[in-house]
Formats: sequence, structure tokens, C-alpha cells
Amino acid sequence: MCLVAASGYFYFRAFSPDRGKYPVRGIDVSHHQGQIDWRRVAADDVAFAIIKATEGGDHLDKAFAANLREARAAGLAVGAYHFFTFCRPGADQAKNFISVVPHDQPMLPPVVDIEFGGNCPQRPSAGQLNAELQAFLEPVEAAFGKPAIVYLTDEAEAAYAGQIAARPLWLRSLLVKPDRDDWVYWQYHNRGRVDGIEGDVDLNVLQGGQEKLRRCLRRRIEPCRARRIRSGSVEAVKETHTYGSIGDVKPDALLPV
Repeated sequence: MCLVAASGYFYFRAFSPDRGKYPVRGIDVSHHQGQIDWRRVAADDVAFAIIKATEGGDHLDKAFAANLREARAAGLAVGAYHFFTFCRPGADQAKNFISVVPHDQPMLPPVVDIEFGGNCPQRPSAGQLNAELQAFLEPVEAAFGKPAIVYLTDEAEAAYAGQIAARPLWLRSLLVKPDRDDWVYWQYHNRGRVDGIEGDVDLNVLQGGQEKLRRCLRRRIEPCRARRIRSGSVEAVKETHTYGSIGDVKPDALLPV
């Protein structure tokens, strides 16, 4: 029994997706990771970092500015995420995020984090959440010039996927490949280890190679060819256009080619 438990532990710690399929590795961090040596992180096969910027209508992650500056200086592609709370209007949360995250630097698409853990106790219906989420997404996407990415935990995906604003996805699926293919980031580990960080950190892969990463950094998403994606039980072909007005966001612009 002890041998089985030990084997499971080491498998969990060592798990990593196929590097042939997913060569671009990244992490997501907040002040919980403490002081980070970003040059050591960059040297440990980490190409990108998604950094917590804000939460709710007025909270700022105290480590955001330093993490953003130092990760960029170390050569990583950087992006910012917002923890979306269920007890503040989406418009207020958008103002908070936009006021904190730079608009004049190359950035990965903005991310909105939707999960139950650490959130307000009320659970909005899909319709209620979608209304507030749209109120967040419209000004954020206008400010940054590209579609946002929606992060969903397993519980949030089960509750809301296919019922809220269609956007590229960042899926949390620990040790198991997501059961859908319309994702940009896959968070595969929540207790990973990376040189330069004391303790655990979330590990991710990008679906696509270095060119995909460079493309995500552009101010505006370039046109993509049409592709068939599945949202819930409905299959649809998304058209291909340069991202323009917020009312005509094309979430497939970030999907893998």
C-alpha cells in the first residue's frame, strides 16, 4: 500500500504533457508565490507567465507590478488575469482591471478567471453571470484590442460552459488532457515546481508553438482560417475576420490552427 501511494505521489509530481505536442510551457502566479527569481524561471523551460492583476471591483494583487516588470525583463511573454467575483458588477471589475494593466506594452490576451473556490457564496445562474461577464468583457476587449480568454475550473466548466459568452478557453484539467479541443491554455498541474519559485506553482501549456505565442502578443489578432468548434452540444463554423468591434468578437482567432 505504501509503495502504491509513493508511486502515485511521484507520478503526480512528475506529470508533464507530451513535449512533442505541447512544447510551449508557462506558469500562472500571484502574490502567493512570494518573491520570484524570474531569470531562473525563464531558464527552467518557462516561456510565458500569466500574472494575477486584480480581483473584484477594487482589489489589486500587491505583487503584480513587480512580477510583470521582472518577468518581461527575463524574456518571458507576459499576460494578466482578473479574478471575477460574483458579488460585484462586471463593469466595476472591468474598470479595476483596465486601470491596473498596461495597454501600451506587448501582452498576452487578458484573462478572466471564473471559479467557485474563494468566490462569493452566491452562485449566479448562467444568465446572470453572462450579463455581468459581458459587462466586463466589452470594455476590457476594447482597451486591449483582442478577445479575452476565459479560465474555467472543472466545476465552473460543468456549470457554465456553453452558456456564457463564447471566448477562447483556459481549462484546468489536472493530470488529464481536457476532453475538448477549443482551448488556448491547459493548466495541467497545481502543485508544480519551477526553479526560482519557492513552493508550488500552477503549470500550463499553450496549444500551439512559438509562432502561436508570438501571435497572441500582437496588439490585434490577425485573421484566421475558418474552423469547426464545439460549444456544449452545438457545433458551428466560425467565420474568419480581423478582430474589430466588440460586438463582433471572433473567439476562434486564438484557437489552434
